[in-house]
Amino acid sequence: MNKRILIIVLCALVLSVAASYLVYQTVSARKSTDKAAPTIQLVVAARDLAAGTLIHEADLKMAPWTGSAPQGSLRNRDGFLNRGVAAPIYEGEPVTENRVSPKGSGGGLAAIIPPGMRACAIRVNEVVGVAGFVVPGMRVDVLITGLPPGGNAFDGPKVRTLLQNIEVLSAGTDFQKNQEGKPEQAQVVNLLVTPAQAEILSLAGNETHIQLVLRNPMDTEISKPPGTAMSDLFGGVHAVETVRSDRPPAAPAPHPLAPVQVPTPPAPYRIEVSNGAVHTQPMFIRPPGKP
Repeated sequence: MNKRILIIVLCALVLSVAASYLVYQTVSARKSTDKAAPTIQLVVAARDLAAGTLIHEADLKMAPWTGSAPQGSLRNRDGFLNRGVAAPIYEGEPVTENRVSPKGSGGGLAAIIPPGMRACAIRVNEVVGVAGFVVPGMRVDVLITGLPPGGNAFDGPKVRTLLQNIEVLSAGTDFQKNQEGKPEQAQVVNLLVTPAQAEILSLAGNETHIQLVLRNPMDTEISKPPGTAMSDLFGGVHAVETVRSDRPPAAPAPHPLAPVQVPTPPAPYRIEVSNGAVHTQPMFIRPPGKP
């Protein structure tokens, strides 16, 4: 064998042995580190828990956790029992205080309402509810349609954007009774609003027709649409202006009359007449045109 080739083979063999040794030392060190890392028992979800779920003992389990425990986690299941889920928790995920409702608040929809906010229910249909695409967590705009107070009936109804970027808490079917007392299904959407917005929605739901418009959750810009009346859809000319244009033109206002100068009557003149002891002063009217 060529001496040069032999040297190359020996060098390659030495390098491969050295690389294998380094890899072995690295893996051994990592294994020893993993074995040395302490593990603790934490409370985790035994199944997927949706928001509003009331936590029972079967919903939780103990599982080992390596490293530092997440903030708000517990090592005893009793601290989470009979509390509502405020945000979805997935199977195997540690249960923490910020993902559940306060003690004594129970479960259901009320458990996921933040302090200072309200859940306002709106009855919708498949069209108003954007054909079933309105689901919890989505953002919507609320539009109302109706005849404005004091508006002209010739302009027709008007639609305007009432609220924007409102979060949907829940959407589903509710059972209500009809006029005959029989249960019927009704689509209900609960929106997360402030107390002032809840009053606005309550009044709008009774006096106008509500339409929900789905928006991108990343789009938080608040626009200012002017609103649209029925007359705007047919040329943009208000019916009130059209009716007034068909009327005959009004007659011009008469000019005020100039004041009439009334001539001043001539001043009378007196003549003193003496007849003995009797003195008289008869008064005479000066004829017009004479001084």
